[in-house]
Amino acid sequence: MPDRSASRGPIQIASNPADSARQQQIGASILFWDQAKRDATFPAMETVFPGDIVKRGSRVYPLPAGTPLPIDQATVDGYMAKYNTAGLIVLQDGKVRLERYARGYSAQGRYTSFSVAKSFTSTLVGAAIRDGYIKSVEEPVTKYIPELAGSGYDGVSIAQLLTMTSGVKWNEDYTDPKSDVAAMYARPVPAGDDPTVAYMRTLPRATAPGEKWVYKTGETNLIGVLVTKATGKSLASYLSEKVWRPFGMERDAFWMVDPSGQDVGGCCLSVSLRDYARMGVLALSGGKNIVAPGWFAEATAAKADVGRPGFGYGYQWWTYPDGRYGAQGIFGQSILIDPKRRIVIAMSSAWPRATGPDLSASRAEFQQALIDAASK
Repeated sequence: MPDRSASRGPIQIASNPADSARQQQIGASILFWDQAKRDATFPAMETVFPGDIVKRGSRVYPLPAGTPLPIDQATVDGYMAKYNTAGLIVLQDGKVRLERYARGYSAQGRYTSFSVAKSFTSTLVGAAIRDGYIKSVEEPVTKYIPELAGSGYDGVSIAQLLTMTSGVKWNEDYTDPKSDVAAMYARPVPAGDDPTVAYMRTLPRATAPGEKWVYKTGETNLIGVLVTKATGKSLASYLSEKVWRPFGMERDAFWMVDPSGQDVGGCCLSVSLRDYARMGVLALSGGKNIVAPGWFAEATAAKADVGRPGFGYGYQWWTYPDGRYGAQGIFGQSILIDPKRRIVIAMSSAWPRATGPDLSASRAEFQQALIDAASK
């Protein structure tokens, strides 16, 4: 088991049945909380769930104030109120041009990421390759997770896991309590077994590896297991070692764990708004001395067709028109990066629904308004 002594904070993993039940909610009842529960708990997941602390270092990457963004205040206030947005920050050339908080949130807090965490987990793969723990993304997944041998993951590469093109069947319907994403942690597993691996090895293959993209949170959880097995370190400890301390994140982060004590690679990282923005700056910078050379260029390039013209999927990063890319999670979490204009926009929200084309379209329209204002 990896040494967690460096990353364990005051939040301890309990071992009683009630705690196990809470951990099972990672993939189940969180999806069906009411609005009041979302508002109260998204900024305070560590008060409900056990997890690991991602320790910051002594140096903080500066985010100096820039010229205020020339955008109508009512436009910003109206969007944040309508879509339950708790935090919004816009950086350009590393300077803060807009920073707003609402709904009781502040720069001293941290907010859940949901699937924004996937891009952080992907970054740890790039770090593990640089450090020599992983040789290449073309290696088979079963080399690092041998328990998957004989399952639908035979012949699947790390790259296919990163791009969600494994060909393994999966249902990510957030409205269905019987979907894979909701049921993944609901099944009891033998002591010592990883619950993600135990669940994923039961899934059938739908297509040949590399043929089709299907969004699968379970596969990012597998990436997290793979990184932990390769490095011998928890994701929280390795993230602290490779990103939080050397890059200069400002506040400790919190990473929820599954019933086995494994940090959940596909979600459940709680980070301050400014540190979400710093992650965008890190990606823009290329991550020298943190990830393998060229990692971010590869990771943020479209490698899978998601069925929407101009959009794609890289190594756990979404790709958008005009050369943009980003990380996004349900209920309105996002980091948008515009390399041409050196802009990073990070948002933390509690949307009334997990997702929907109307919600995504409204966010994209608002983000475009922010970029247009920054380009004046």
